[in-house]
Amino acid sequence: MMGQRIGFMGGTFDPPHIGHLILASNAKQNLDLDEVWFIPAGNPYRKEGEGVSSADDRLAMLEKAVDEIEWAQVKTYELERAGPTYTIDTVLKLPNTGILWWFILGSDALVDMEFWKEPERIIDLVRLAVGTRPGVEPKEGVARLESRLPGVSQRIDYVEMPEVDISSRDVRNRIRAGKSTEFLLQKQVQTVIEELGLYKQE
Repeated sequence: MMGQRIGFMGGTFDPPHIGHLILASNAKQNLDLDEVWFIPAGNPYRKEGEGVSSADDRLAMLEKAVDEIEWAQVKTYELERAGPTYTIDTVLKLPNTGILWWFILGSDALVDMEFWKEPERIIDLVRLAVGTRPGVEPKEGVARLESRLPGVSQRIDYVEMPEVDISSRDVRNRIRAGKSTEFLLQKQVQTVIEELGLYKQE
Protein backbone atom coordinates (compact mmCIF):
# COMPACT_ATOMS: atom_id res chain seq x y z
CA MET A 1 0.00 0.00 0.00
CA MET A 2 3.06 2.24 -0.27
CA GLY A 3 2.20 5.72 -1.52
CA GLN A 4 -1.55 5.28 -1.24
CA ARG A 5 -3.88 8.07 -0.15
CA ILE A 6 -6.54 6.71 2.19
CA GLY A 7 -9.30 8.40 4.15
CA PHE A 8 -11.01 6.91 7.15
CA MET A 9 -14.33 7.76 8.69
CA GLY A 10 -15.46 6.86 12.20
CA GLY A 11 -18.85 6.92 13.83
CA THR A 12 -21.53 4.78 15.36
CA PHE A 13 -23.30 4.40 11.98
CA ASP A 14 -26.57 3.77 13.79
CA PRO A 15 -27.75 3.58 11.04
CA PRO A 16 -25.41 4.48 8.16
CA HIS A 17 -27.24 6.90 5.86
CA ILE A 18 -26.62 8.63 2.55
CA GLY A 19 -25.05 11.63 4.29
CA HIS A 20 -22.16 9.42 5.39
CA LEU A 21 -21.67 8.17 1.83
CA ILE A 22 -21.93 11.65 0.28
CA LEU A 23 -19.22 13.00 2.61
CA ALA A 24 -16.98 9.98 1.91
CA SER A 25 -17.50 10.24 -1.85
CA ASN A 26 -16.74 13.95 -1.95
CA ALA A 27 -13.63 13.48 0.19
CA LYS A 28 -12.43 10.78 -2.20
CA GLN A 29 -12.95 13.04 -5.21
CA ASN A 30 -11.66 16.28 -3.67
CA LEU A 31 -8.51 14.73 -2.21
CA ASP A 32 -7.87 12.08 -4.85
CA LEU A 33 -8.10 9.25 -2.33
CA ASP A 34 -7.56 5.66 -3.38
CA GLU A 35 -9.84 4.24 -0.69
CA VAL A 36 -12.11 5.26 2.17
CA TRP A 37 -12.27 3.09 5.26
CA PHE A 38 -15.41 3.10 7.41
CA ILE A 39 -14.57 2.26 11.03
CA PRO A 40 -17.63 1.73 13.27
CA ALA A 41 -17.20 2.67 16.93
CA GLY A 42 -17.10 -0.10 19.46
CA ASN A 43 -18.01 1.58 22.75
CA PRO A 44 -18.62 5.28 21.92
CA TYR A 45 -18.01 6.94 25.30
CA ARG A 46 -19.40 10.30 24.11
CA LYS A 47 -22.79 8.63 23.49
CA GLU A 48 -23.06 6.75 26.75
CA GLY A 49 -26.67 6.36 27.80
CA GLU A 50 -28.11 6.92 24.30
CA GLY A 51 -28.97 3.28 23.68
CA VAL A 52 -26.63 2.62 20.77
CA SER A 53 -27.45 -0.50 18.74
CA SER A 54 -25.24 -3.56 19.15
CA ALA A 55 -21.89 -3.72 17.39
CA ASP A 56 -23.07 -6.72 15.34
CA ASP A 57 -26.18 -4.90 14.11
CA ARG A 58 -24.31 -1.72 13.21
CA LEU A 59 -21.64 -3.73 11.42
CA ALA A 60 -24.29 -5.62 9.42
CA MET A 61 -25.87 -2.35 8.27
CA LEU A 62 -22.54 -0.73 7.40
CA GLU A 63 -21.29 -3.71 5.41
CA LYS A 64 -24.46 -3.63 3.33
CA ALA A 65 -24.15 0.13 2.86
CA VAL A 66 -20.71 -0.09 1.22
CA ASP A 67 -20.94 -3.58 -0.26
CA GLU A 68 -21.14 -2.37 -3.88
CA ILE A 69 -18.78 0.61 -3.55
CA GLU A 70 -15.43 -0.51 -4.92
CA TRP A 71 -13.36 2.13 -3.13
CA ALA A 72 -14.96 1.62 0.30
CA GLN A 73 -13.93 -0.83 2.99
CA VAL A 74 -15.21 -1.59 6.49
CA LYS A 75 -12.58 -2.06 9.19
CA THR A 76 -13.41 -3.47 12.64
CA TYR A 77 -10.49 -2.08 14.66
CA GLU A 78 -12.74 -0.41 17.21
CA LEU A 79 -15.21 -3.29 17.48
CA GLU A 80 -12.33 -5.62 18.35
CA ARG A 81 -11.03 -3.38 21.11
CA ALA A 82 -12.37 -3.55 24.66
CA GLY A 83 -13.30 -0.43 26.57
CA PRO A 84 -14.21 3.08 25.37
CA THR A 85 -13.58 4.04 21.74
CA TYR A 86 -10.96 6.77 21.26
CA THR A 87 -9.94 8.07 17.85
CA ILE A 88 -6.27 8.29 18.83
CA ASP A 89 -6.18 4.54 19.49
CA THR A 90 -7.58 3.91 16.00
CA VAL A 91 -5.06 6.29 14.41
CA LEU A 92 -2.21 4.45 16.13
CA LYS A 93 -3.58 1.16 14.75
CA LEU A 94 -3.49 2.33 11.12
CA PRO A 95 -0.72 0.96 8.87
CA ASN A 96 2.09 3.51 8.62
CA THR A 97 4.02 2.11 5.65
CA GLY A 98 4.20 5.32 3.66
CA ILE A 99 0.42 5.79 3.41
CA LEU A 100 -0.98 9.33 3.50
CA TRP A 101 -3.97 9.36 5.85
CA TRP A 102 -6.97 11.68 6.13
CA PHE A 103 -9.49 11.55 8.94
CA ILE A 104 -12.85 12.43 7.36
CA LEU A 105 -15.30 14.30 9.57
CA GLY A 106 -17.95 17.00 9.53
CA SER A 107 -17.33 20.57 10.63
CA ASP A 108 -19.56 20.00 13.68
CA ALA A 109 -17.29 17.18 14.86
CA LEU A 110 -14.20 19.29 14.19
CA VAL A 111 -15.14 22.03 16.65
CA ASP A 112 -15.71 19.35 19.29
CA MET A 113 -12.23 17.93 18.77
CA GLU A 114 -10.63 19.82 21.64
CA PHE A 115 -12.55 17.57 24.05
CA TRP A 116 -11.24 14.34 22.52
CA LYS A 117 -8.45 12.22 23.95
CA GLU A 118 -5.01 13.48 22.82
CA PRO A 119 -6.25 15.56 19.86
CA GLU A 120 -2.78 17.04 19.34
CA ARG A 121 -1.43 13.57 18.54
CA ILE A 122 -4.25 12.96 16.07
CA ILE A 123 -3.46 16.05 14.02
CA ASP A 124 0.24 15.23 14.16
CA LEU A 125 -0.31 11.79 12.61
CA VAL A 126 -3.11 12.39 10.07
CA ARG A 127 -4.62 15.26 8.11
CA LEU A 128 -8.26 16.23 8.58
CA ALA A 129 -10.72 16.12 5.68
CA VAL A 130 -13.52 18.38 6.88
CA GLY A 131 -16.85 18.46 5.08
CA THR A 132 -18.27 21.93 4.53
CA ARG A 133 -21.74 22.97 3.47
CA PRO A 134 -22.45 25.57 0.78
CA GLY A 135 -22.47 29.07 2.21
CA VAL A 136 -21.21 27.96 5.63
CA GLU A 137 -17.84 29.35 6.68
CA PRO A 138 -16.25 27.24 9.45
CA LYS A 139 -13.49 29.81 10.01
CA GLU A 140 -14.87 31.11 13.31
CA GLY A 141 -15.03 27.64 14.81
CA VAL A 142 -11.59 26.77 13.46
CA ALA A 143 -10.11 29.98 14.88
CA ARG A 144 -11.44 29.10 18.32
CA LEU A 145 -10.13 25.55 17.98
CA GLU A 146 -6.73 26.85 16.84
CA SER A 147 -6.40 28.82 20.07
CA ARG A 148 -6.82 25.60 22.05
CA LEU A 149 -5.17 23.21 19.60
CA PRO A 150 -2.33 25.13 17.92
CA GLY A 151 -1.48 24.02 14.39
CA VAL A 152 -4.82 22.38 13.63
CA SER A 153 -5.72 24.86 10.89
CA GLN A 154 -2.63 23.82 8.92
CA ARG A 155 -3.74 20.18 9.03
CA ILE A 156 -7.21 20.73 7.53
CA ASP A 157 -8.27 20.08 3.95
CA TYR A 158 -11.82 21.27 3.29
CA VAL A 159 -14.17 19.03 1.35
CA GLU A 160 -16.96 20.82 -0.51
CA MET A 161 -20.16 18.83 -0.54
CA PRO A 162 -23.90 19.35 -1.10
CA GLU A 163 -25.95 20.38 1.90
CA VAL A 164 -27.47 17.21 3.34
CA ASP A 165 -29.50 17.84 6.47
CA ILE A 166 -29.79 14.28 7.74
CA SER A 167 -28.68 12.53 10.90
CA SER A 168 -28.83 8.99 12.22
CA ARG A 169 -30.96 10.27 15.13
CA ASP A 170 -33.50 11.70 12.68
CA VAL A 171 -33.61 8.44 10.74
CA ARG A 172 -34.20 6.44 13.94
CA ASN A 173 -36.99 8.79 14.97
CA ARG A 174 -38.64 8.50 11.57
CA ILE A 175 -38.59 4.71 11.76
CA ARG A 176 -40.06 4.76 15.28
CA ALA A 177 -42.80 7.07 14.05
CA GLY A 178 -43.56 4.84 11.07
CA LYS A 179 -42.42 7.48 8.57
CA SER A 180 -40.66 6.81 5.28
CA THR A 181 -36.87 6.82 5.05
CA GLU A 182 -36.89 6.71 1.27
CA PHE A 183 -33.84 8.46 -0.22
CA LEU A 184 -32.31 8.76 3.28
CA LEU A 185 -31.21 5.14 3.50
CA GLN A 186 -30.16 2.68 0.84
CA LYS A 187 -32.69 -0.08 0.26
CA GLN A 188 -30.27 -2.76 1.40
CA VAL A 189 -29.72 -0.97 4.70
CA GLN A 190 -33.47 -0.57 5.18
CA THR A 191 -33.82 -4.32 4.58
CA VAL A 192 -31.30 -5.10 7.34
CA ILE A 193 -33.14 -2.76 9.72
CA GLU A 194 -36.43 -4.48 9.00
CA GLU A 195 -34.97 -7.97 9.32
CA LEU A 196 -33.36 -7.14 12.67
CA GLY A 197 -36.36 -5.17 13.93
CA LEU A 198 -34.26 -2.14 14.79
CA TYR A 199 -35.50 1.24 16.02
CA LYS A 200 -39.05 0.10 16.68
CA GLN A 201 -41.03 1.95 19.33
CA GLU A 202 -40.73 0.07 22.61
